[in-house]
Amino acid sequence: MKIGFDRRQFLAGSTGALSLTLLPHALFATPVPAASATAVSPGSAATPPVARIDVVRDTYFGETLSDPYRWMENDKDPEWLPFLKGQNEHTRAVLDKLPTRTSLLKRIQQLSGDTVATSHVQRAGGLLFFTQRPKGADNFKLFVRQGEHGPNRVLVDPTLVSGVAGHVSLDWWRAAPDGRHVVYGLSKNGSEDSMLHILTVADGGLLTEQIPNTQDANPQWLDDSSGFFYNQLTGAVDTPQRFLDSQARFHRLGSDPSSDPVLMKRGLVAGIEYEKIQSPNILIYHGARHAILLLSDVRPETRAYIAPLADVIAGRAQWTAVAAFEDEITDIDLHGEDLYLLVNKGTPRGRLIKTSAAAPNLATAAVVIPQGPFVLEGTARARDGLYLQIMDGGISRLQRLATDGKVTDIALPFDGTIGSVYTVSNEDGALLSMTGWLTPAGIYSVDPAGRMQDTGVTPKPAIDVSAYEAKRFFAAAKDGTKIPYTLIYRKGLKLNGSTPTWISAYGSYGYPYTPAFAGRTLAFVDAGGIVGYANVRGGGEYGREWHKAGQLTSKPNTWRDLIAVCEELCAKKYTSPQHLAIGGRSAGGITVGRALTERPDLFAAVVDGVGWSNPLRYMVEQNGYGEEPEWGVITEAAGYRALKSIDSYQAVKDGTPYPAVLLTTGVTDPRVAPFHVAKMTARLQAATSSGKPVLLRVDYDAGHGIGSTRSQQDREAADTYAFLLWQLRG
Repeated sequence: MKIGFDRRQFLAGSTGALSLTLLPHALFATPVPAASATAVSPGSAATPPVARIDVVRDTYFGETLSDPYRWMENDKDPEWLPFLKGQNEHTRAVLDKLPTRTSLLKRIQQLSGDTVATSHVQRAGGLLFFTQRPKGADNFKLFVRQGEHGPNRVLVDPTLVSGVAGHVSLDWWRAAPDGRHVVYGLSKNGSEDSMLHILTVADGGLLTEQIPNTQDANPQWLDDSSGFFYNQLTGAVDTPQRFLDSQARFHRLGSDPSSDPVLMKRGLVAGIEYEKIQSPNILIYHGARHAILLLSDVRPETRAYIAPLADVIAGRAQWTAVAAFEDEITDIDLHGEDLYLLVNKGTPRGRLIKTSAAAPNLATAAVVIPQGPFVLEGTARARDGLYLQIMDGGISRLQRLATDGKVTDIALPFDGTIGSVYTVSNEDGALLSMTGWLTPAGIYSVDPAGRMQDTGVTPKPAIDVSAYEAKRFFAAAKDGTKIPYTLIYRKGLKLNGSTPTWISAYGSYGYPYTPAFAGRTLAFVDAGGIVGYANVRGGGEYGREWHKAGQLTSKPNTWRDLIAVCEELCAKKYTSPQHLAIGGRSAGGITVGRALTERPDLFAAVVDGVGWSNPLRYMVEQNGYGEEPEWGVITEAAGYRALKSIDSYQAVKDGTPYPAVLLTTGVTDPRVAPFHVAKMTARLQAATSSGKPVLLRVDYDAGHGIGSTRSQQDREAADTYAFLLWQLRG
């Protein structure tokens, strides 16, 4: 069972191939070129609004920094919403007039509408549960069927929730082992601020209990399906305390949630001390008499404790330490009295060890699987063995550790990404989600003999991909490191340096940027473009070393790897600086923001989606303190230097000819506060001398993109591709 938050959600958005739902005061206005077909007539939206300058100066370890738009961090400031509205109106006036937008949107709607997306699968009680956005639908729904081939029945349709302005999204869910109940979370307008609900599968009826503040609740059902452990937030929404000091609780079906016992929180249990950014989760495993307590934050590693399950339920657990953060444990499996741990310390590609659940001891643990040439990412327990998810430089592999200790390779139908492996510990085989750059996502089954087949749960779209090709290459970084990247384009491409090219990158949290069906981006390729993805350091393509090489003080490697890839593309005549763009979402905003500010001459356009732009100010937003292990702690000299190095807002220089930039935000974003891109927009508009547009696109009923509807994603994609073609065709 893979531990920690699934960073795949941070890449989910509307404009990239990994879309799964799955992503200021100006000294002068940025003009739209008069000769352009997109020129706008004089009026309220002809130019972006000029925001006030109200400089605040901060001194860190002897260095003073100026912040002219600090006031934007206060979303109650009377000028905040007018600024967003004015910027968005200006952006709409520009983008809506682009001659390619209408045809792009039509093609995008066809591509996304024909594509059925399945995001999670679970077998329970002889039933198959899965989340799916059906063909032509606008949002995900929860379905159930008898076995793998029975008729579908809708259990949760968030589009039918009444009395809500905007839209409602299904955030997460988990069925009880007997298949009789499902616990799930709903939130409004992409906010991810989940309200927990419980339904009865037989008739779809709701139980009376509801539990608020359950974003990332991670419910863990007891074997008898009578109740579940869950995590609950305690901080107020839209405050820096939102994700701090969450607590682990237990809910018994039919009981009053207000009386749910708190089983772990900071200061509750003597001898277990941890930081406010760490979240306690209690995990249980079928048939095991112990439970695992995890204390996790943004790091892939976790702290782990173990205690008898009966004592945990009774609230009298005496937790025994299993591992600390410095032990670099990234996955745990409990099988009877055996505790399996995936360890990265000393083996950055991972090794699997086994120790006693009753008396765990890492020093004396047996090595079950030593470190190999590829990265051991995670495990999933089935009756026929432990399925092993392997990462090979961005390409997924699958193995199985049988009960006799033998490890066998399982042949996959194509090179691509295994999104997740779904198993039931007392049933044979596995289900897995898999996709490739030009292969639509599907749910595949694996039997004990290692045979794989498409279950048909996700119907294949009628999208002909025979005209496209995806090729993988390696660019040399400044220090000689080979950086993988992939290009997708129409066959017969001529290398003359004039092709519009858009390269995306991420590079954070140890999360690998892996293949996913091109989908909407084929509209950009059809228009004559190249879409590419750079596997920069900071991700997990080659294990913990690759992550650490783009983390904290090593973070500059991340955007310089992207620069190296782009320089190679120009040298090979795939494109040239006047036809080249880069893009990133969320933490990818750091990557593209610093590439933009360090090498503005290399790009014609930049797309920054819900991106971190001003991480030096993390302490004022609700998702800030939790990022300290990845970016740095501002109260420490080394942490400040690391944070300043990744802050693109502070790196903007007046009088610089910056490329065209499109920045996007969602007003309800719980992960990257809208002030990041708003401040960056204002600063770029004030500083640039190029005359190229700097546009801010605002979605008022969306957040980070995870809960966005298909139509929202379609519109953002059309805006993005139209903007890129406008700028990259010269």
